[in-house]
Amino acid sequence: MGEQLASIVKFEQCLLIFKSCFMTFIQSVLGFLMLALLSACGGSTGFPPVVTGVKVQSIKYGHTATIYLGGKDLRTSVTVDSNGACTNPSFATNSTTDTLVLNCGVKVAGDIPLTVKAQDGSVIYTTTITVPKPQVTMFTTKGTVVLELDPATAPISSNNFLSYVSKGYYTNTLFHRVISGFMIQGGGYTTGMVKKAGQSAPIELESNKGLSNLRGTLAMARTNVFNSATSEFFINVVDNTFLDYKNAGNPGYAVFGKVVQGMDVVDAIVSQPTGVLNGFSDVPLTDVVISLVLQTQ
Repeated sequence: MGEQLASIVKFEQCLLIFKSCFMTFIQSVLGFLMLALLSACGGSTGFPPVVTGVKVQSIKYGHTATIYLGGKDLRTSVTVDSNGACTNPSFATNSTTDTLVLNCGVKVAGDIPLTVKAQDGSVIYTTTITVPKPQVTMFTTKGTVVLELDPATAPISSNNFLSYVSKGYYTNTLFHRVISGFMIQGGGYTTGMVKKAGQSAPIELESNKGLSNLRGTLAMARTNVFNSATSEFFINVVDNTFLDYKNAGNPGYAVFGKVVQGMDVVDAIVSQPTGVLNGFSDVPLTDVVISLVLQTQ
């Protein structure tokens, strides 16, 4: 009787082991079949990616933008085409299958069309994002002036000015030439009319772009040599259309932006008493210092 009971127990144990092995086998087969089915349908190991929306986290002309792509089954094999307006696109390491974090360099202002494509090149989403015109805020001893640049019309002058802004060149320079009823000029000298070192190479004159030297406009200063502008700029305090482009022999001065806030500060600067200092005329008797210039948009 004892031997028979032992045999029954052993049989039941074998049966349990068999059931366990069988279930493991079945699960493996089902898993394989499911994987094959998902792959055939293109899902989480191959489901086609779906973009449901695009959100701009941060975007500024001349800087790296951060753009969120939301959806399902997103992978870094997805590509984003901007017709070259957003350069060196890459997805951040914190991207997920629900949110891709796109970083790219912004090279244009205005509308940028975005086309999102799957790995096979099929278009899965299109939208348009807008890059505002760049603005810089200039802090002076007379107040704050906000300047808006126009890189679409005058890219050489705008990018040149922004390069000086980005490296902090204008810090502690002066509005060193001030003429009532004409303009205020700065960006090249420090206290005592000392020429500031570190200027980049002169740029090409782009005065024939259709922008006029009207009151409140920002233009590049230069010598009598046409392609000689470096860091210095001026702000027109009246309409100085005689400075506009006439012809190749009389090209005028390149406008590349305008004052959008703080024209009262400009008017306060141009009203400062001036004199002669170290051989320079029209120099404010009290320094008008540009303490800081920052790109704020």
